Amino acid sequence: MTALLTRRVERAERDRVRRPWLLPALSAVAVLATLISAWSIEFAPAALLEGLDSVGRLLERMFPPRLDEPGRIGVLALETLLMAVLGTVLAAIASVPLAFLAARNTTPHPAVYAVARGVITFCRAMPDLLFAVLFVRALGIGVLPGILALALHSIGMLGKLFADAIERTDAGPREAVRSVGGGYLRELINGVLPQAIPSWIGTFVYRVDINLRISVVLGFVGAGGIGFALQDALRGLIYPDALGIVGVILVLIAAMELLAIGVRRVLLTPSRADPRWDRAARLACAALLIGTTVAALWRLEISPLSLLTWVGPSLEVFTRMVPPDFNALGADLFTAAGETVAIGVVATALGAVLSLPVGILAARNVTPHAVVYWLARAWVLVVRAVPELILAVIFVVALGLGPIAGACALAVGSIGFLAKLVADAVEEIDPGPMEAVRAVGGGWWKTLAAAVLPQAMPAIVGSTLYLLDVNIRTSTVLGIVGAGGVGFLLFESIRTLNFEVAGAIVAVIFVIVYAIERVSGWIRSLLV
Repeated sequence: MTALLTRRVERAERDRVRRPWLLPALSAVAVLATLISAWSIEFAPAALLEGLDSVGRLLERMFPPRLDEPGRIGVLALETLLMAVLGTVLAAIASVPLAFLAARNTTPHPAVYAVARGVITFCRAMPDLLFAVLFVRALGIGVLPGILALALHSIGMLGKLFADAIERTDAGPREAVRSVGGGYLRELINGVLPQAIPSWIGTFVYRVDINLRISVVLGFVGAGGIGFALQDALRGLIYPDALGIVGVILVLIAAMELLAIGVRRVLLTPSRADPRWDRAARLACAALLIGTTVAALWRLEISPLSLLTWVGPSLEVFTRMVPPDFNALGADLFTAAGETVAIGVVATALGAVLSLPVGILAARNVTPHAVVYWLARAWVLVVRAVPELILAVIFVVALGLGPIAGACALAVGSIGFLAKLVADAVEEIDPGPMEAVRAVGGGWWKTLAAAVLPQAMPAIVGSTLYLLDVNIRTSTVLGIVGAGGVGFLLFESIRTLNFEVAGAIVAVIFVIVYAIERVSGWIRSLLV
């Protein structure tokens, strides 16, 4: 197995060296696509500069922040956190058996593998807010639609990464179990699970962090959480209250990120000094998760029975979208879909350009000073903590309705997302070339240009393609606040009970997201 992986890595490296034209070609295509997309949504630098003045004036109206109802906001913040945890737990429970069916080395049949992978792809491709809207329509306003939306969308990520972890396991332990007469189930429990669980833990903790960010905005569609209070403040033009709520969200997300870092360190970095400490820490984390899950069921008033009875009403709403009606909207549907793609492309291009310097300064091995490092890391944390839908609301208020507001919101969000990935890529490079440049008298800029960027660029390009995939998926829902794209048509069709039209829009969204995911995945495979 090790020799096979080594040969694959060596072959990939040879192929990359043989394709020196790849990065220039990708750059040319990216520039052309960005220019066409910017022209199609009338996104001009002059309009952006004027918009920044409007955003500045809006921020002035938000200061000083205040909280008129701190008790209510605190309860909603706790509700948001519990929704994120419970939604992730439910997704993990569903993803474990699905992952075994979707892994090539454990699936019982190729047809089962195809179906399981199809379910995972569908859950990943459909926006979380879309699931929330449909569940609210089926089950009514409350936290249960939000929890189910988080769970269903999370299966797309957890199921895929759980299955990938299973496929990376060594076949030796399974063969050993089989040789002593163990059946299929015993092989999975004793031969596969112990190898896959460490990767699963890291993925689960990361997904809780993601779901907390998502659950913040579910209140915009009546699916519970602190987003409901934020929407009320923005709709009532009570901007100081809105900024105060955003501050609470920042603190909540930052605290969760720090907790996630600590939990990953405890669970995935064993202590060599005292193994008993590792066992105690794992038991404590397990107890914390179980206690939080039970507390979420109690505090959110979710009965275990309701986690099963939602299927009937939800299927009734979902099946009303079939067959989809592509004729009602006509060309408007495809025009809005093109606008959605253009928003994602422009936002990704802006985010890539602006995040590169921030990510370099946030890399510990390259940053010119420790103060610069911490400032860059703080900036990345703050930007990542504000969900794109909240940024879209701010830009819509400042710039007016339309795709420019959506592109600006996604671009700002992209800075935090991509800057962290850039910093991680730079920190993982081989230090040898850097030391060689410095040894011949090369300064900081020379080291950056000759030793850092050439090594990190393939990873940066791959991360940018992944960001494009995420941004196009996100841009499909920005229309809910008037930030352009196909989302406005989608939420209007659901609000007016035109489910056949909604089905057509959902089908178009799925095709767009799936196609972008496949193309970006193929390009990333050429770079690795």
